[in-house]
Amino acid sequence: MVGRIVEVQSQGVHLSVDRGFMKVTKDGEHLGQIALDDIDALVVHSHGATFSVNLISRLSKRGAPVVMCESNHAPVGLVWPIDGHYEQGKRMEAQASASQPMRKRLWRDIVVAKIKAQADALDLVGEQGEGLRILARKTRSGDPENIEAQGARRYWPVMMGEGFTRDRTQGGVNALLNYGYTVLRAATARSIIAAGLHPSLAIHHQSRGTALRLSDDLMEPFRPFVDLTVRRLVESGEKDINRDTKAALAAIVTFDLEGPKGASPLQICLDRLSVSLAQVYLGERQDLEFPGPPLPLATTAS
Repeated sequence: MVGRIVEVQSQGVHLSVDRGFMKVTKDGEHLGQIALDDIDALVVHSHGATFSVNLISRLSKRGAPVVMCESNHAPVGLVWPIDGHYEQGKRMEAQASASQPMRKRLWRDIVVAKIKAQADALDLVGEQGEGLRILARKTRSGDPENIEAQGARRYWPVMMGEGFTRDRTQGGVNALLNYGYTVLRAATARSIIAAGLHPSLAIHHQSRGTALRLSDDLMEPFRPFVDLTVRRLVESGEKDINRDTKAALAAIVTFDLEGPKGASPLQICLDRLSVSLAQVYLGERQDLEFPGPPLPLATTAS
């Protein structure tokens, strides 16, 4: 069963544990609850929220990270478990000692998968993605020509319209993207931890993401599914962060994606990608396991 990315935005709420549930209260009034086993990650946007140490401890034991965000919906803090996969020590040692040629090869494969996913996303909204697929074939180990950036320059004007500029400090469409990427980053961190890897030991990212640098690496091929959702929201007249747009963006972890084992939710695909990375580090396989495009019905998730 795929769990949920649970987001807290209300000021003055208190989060605690009650018989296996995360309980939400405000001024002593019970507002709601959710089973701890159904939480994959907790994302806190409200600076006025409080939570019990017991809750954080119980979530950590389940491998669910807690992400704190600032006003632009970008993450600024993370609580993640120190106990994880039973082979955690062995896998982290292999991760830390991965050679530069291996990391460059892995980054090339991630860039290729990302650009192909961008092409798939364009196809699903009736645009032409074949040019991006051709560009992806030019990517070399380590991406020295920065094919990723070349792809972005072609992709954004088509996906979001001429004149759009990706700027994490801006509101509107950029704020929607920030929120969606925060959900995706938290989901990726959960998968990395569950696979016995450390989220700060990156393949490529060095200056951005700090404690979640590996999350920033592995989430790249899944970003276009956030972009796809944001475009659908904009087309329906939604351009701001609100309850409905947050619900639509949180639902990306349930998107069904094609893959070698049939259709699977995006969160499961993240799990498989993270496990495959651990296996590559250990020399048990050569290639990462990437998903295929989303099934058509996934584009209507809300």
